[in-house]
Parts: sequence; C-alpha cells; structure tokens
Amino acid sequence: MKKELFQIAIDGPSGAGKSTVAKAIAASMGIVYVDTGALYRTVGYYVRTQGVDPADESGVEALLPNITIEVKYENGVQCVYLNGENLGDKIREPEISMYASTVSKNPAVRAFLLETQKEIARVNSVVMDGRDIGTVILPNAEVKIFLTASNECRAQRRCEELRAKGIDVSFEEVLADMIARDEQDRNRDVAPAIPAEDAVLLDNSGMSLEETLAKARRIIDAGLAKKKDKRSGLYKFLRFLLGPVFRFFLQIKVVGQENEPKDGGFLVCANHIAASDAIVLCAALKNHQPCLMAKKELFQIPILAGLLRCLGAYPVNRGIGDVGAVKTSIRHLEQGKCVGIFPQGTRRPGVDPRTTPIKNGAAMIACRARADILPVYIHTEGNVTRIFKKRTVIFGKPISFTEMRYDPENAGEYARICEMVFDRICALGEEYKTQCNQK
Repeated sequence: MKKELFQIAIDGPSGAGKSTVAKAIAASMGIVYVDTGALYRTVGYYVRTQGVDPADESGVEALLPNITIEVKYENGVQCVYLNGENLGDKIREPEISMYASTVSKNPAVRAFLLETQKEIARVNSVVMDGRDIGTVILPNAEVKIFLTASNECRAQRRCEELRAKGIDVSFEEVLADMIARDEQDRNRDVAPAIPAEDAVLLDNSGMSLEETLAKARRIIDAGLAKKKDKRSGLYKFLRFLLGPVFRFFLQIKVVGQENEPKDGGFLVCANHIAASDAIVLCAALKNHQPCLMAKKELFQIPILAGLLRCLGAYPVNRGIGDVGAVKTSIRHLEQGKCVGIFPQGTRRPGVDPRTTPIKNGAAMIACRARADILPVYIHTEGNVTRIFKKRTVIFGKPISFTEMRYDPENAGEYARICEMVFDRICALGEEYKTQCNQK
C-alpha cells in the first residue's frame, strides 16, 4: 500500500528558530527535514568566492551553470554539497546571510533551486523551512506555520548560535544585519518573505524551545487532522440536521466568535448553568467538534454510550480523581482536538458564579498538555430550564500556556491558574451584562 505523504511548511524571519524547530519536528515524526535556506546560502557562498556582486542579477545568473548542489542525509542530518564539497558551517556566517538574502531575490536563482526543493517533497513527507515555503514552494502544504519573535530576541539567539560555533560577533552587529535582511526579504519583488494567508502565526518571544515545539506540534497535529476531517461524519451530519433546530429552540447567540482559535489543541472552559450547556457549546463552536467529559453512568446505557462516543464524549468518574479521564483529555489535546470542561464540576443555575467552588482539573490538564484555554461565559435570563429562552455564548480571548506562567515546583499552581481562568470567565459575563444594561 502506498504511504500517504504530507507537507509541513515553516516560514519566518532569521533567528526565529525555524531550522531548530523544523529539525526537531522532523526527527520526532520520522520524516525528512529540508533546510531550504542552506540552498540559498550555498549559492550565496559560491557567488562570494567568485567575487561577483550578489545584486548583479545577470552576473549571478551566469554562474549558475557552474553550480552543482546535492542534498544528502547523513546520520539523519541534511548536508549540502557544492560541487562535491560539504560546506558545513561555512555558509552560516553573517556575511553569507546577506549574500543569500540578495541572491534569493534573483528570479534565475529561485527557478534554479525551485525544482530541487519540489522534487524532495514529491517523494517524501517533509518539514521544509524558509521564507516562502508556504507561499511559493509548497502552496498546498497541509500545515503552514509562520514562526517569528521580536527583533531583540532573534538577534540574541543568533549571537549565541554563532558564538557557540566560534564566530566572534557583537549583538549590535547581528541586530543591525537582521533588521536590514528582514526589510530586504519583505520587500523583494520575487516571493517576498510574508506569511501565507492560511498560515498559523506562532510568536515564540519569551518561549523556551520545549514550549515552542509543543505549540508547533499541536498546530501540526491539528492541520493533519483536518486532512482526515477533524469532525466525525456522524457529528457533521447531526450538526447539519439538528443544528438549526437547537439554535432555534435554544435561541443561541454567539459573541466574540473571532476569538475561537483556528486550530485545535485547546481547552474550552465555561460556566455551567444547565444540562443543555454541552449542546450550546457544540452549536456555538464554528470550526471544532468539542470532546466533552460525560459522567460514566451515561455510558452504561448501551445505545446512548455508542452515540456519545461517536460524538467525541468520554466518561469521567466524578466521585474520584479520574486519572484515565485526565489522560484521555491530554491525549485529545496533543492530537490537536478541542476539549470542553466545566470548572464548576456541576450545574449552578441562578447562582453567582464567583461564589461557587471550582475544581482544578482544567488547569492540571492544560499545564500537562501545554495547551491554551478559551474562556467562555454562557448567559441566560430567568429560568434556565425553559426551552424558549435566549442563550448568549461569549468567547473571550484565549489564555496562552505561557501567559499562565506555570511553575511545576509550586504545589498551588493548579488552583491559582484555575482561579485565574474562572475570573476571566466571570469577567466576560459581567462585562456583557453591563453592556446590555447600558443599551
């Protein structure tokens, strides 16, 4: 059976960590890593050795017939050979970076290297990093990430990388070169270094490599899941068939829909006021099928159990600390799915949510999976058990894992984070009520 291939494109400016992330992702997934920047650096290196101005397009084009580039994988590492010579770290010097940036604007150079890059992706599942992978080289890639960071953060990383290789550079020099190269790359006429329209922006300023990899992997898992269709066929059918009915009877209105993340691998945490809340969340989420915990007693009813599982629900024993349910939640998040949890644990109709006790499970799951949290407030007026009652679902801005500032050495972290999340949830409701009263 022919193995299904897929493509992952990681673009971004210099020093954002594209190569490091791409290499680690490729290694963890057992697929091919392609450092396209190394190809342009190789051309830039040759142009410099020949004493040709990299901005002289005709002069550079005249050199191309003399260049033979081979990409080999030795012990899992990509090695680029120029006319039979493995250049190693010679192409990583700052001057070569500027040569590479300049020659990459040359249409002849891009055409020269384009086919080499595409051919590798035709016969392998690949992770490819560069500046125009998602826009030009692999426009149909299943996953596109635009990785970036602040100028200062990127310059510091590049300084440390170069100094570790014995190259003596100053921070000011690297920062100036980086800013100049960014400007040049963004404004070039051929394949400018800008995010693809369907790329997911990942700003890793202040993030560790481990945190960046965890976030990138969630984006990738979610993107690949889309290829297989994130939502089950039954869920889509029921949503199509019954969605309008539920939305009519429950009169669901969504505020802040733009805050719903594009990709999965996040928790939805909401207040809990009625048995219909799970249905309300399913109807409100536009792009995701939420995996919801349901009390284990429901799974003891044969027909209902099968339906619940098809819809993505999974059992939880509410009487104890259910380790199995926690592991299932983490696994769903790592697979790029959306997980729904009610921190209050049980329904609290007609009660001020700030006065109710909350459980720490959501924070524990988010921290262990390094997942973001989408705070949601479900608002209704009067008797929540009435069918013909308007429900308003307010989506807040997602709380990133880095924003939670999780300290694994602190025993009270789960309680602190869960309280922070529930404060955001309550604030959404209070702000919405204030706005309604002012109208």
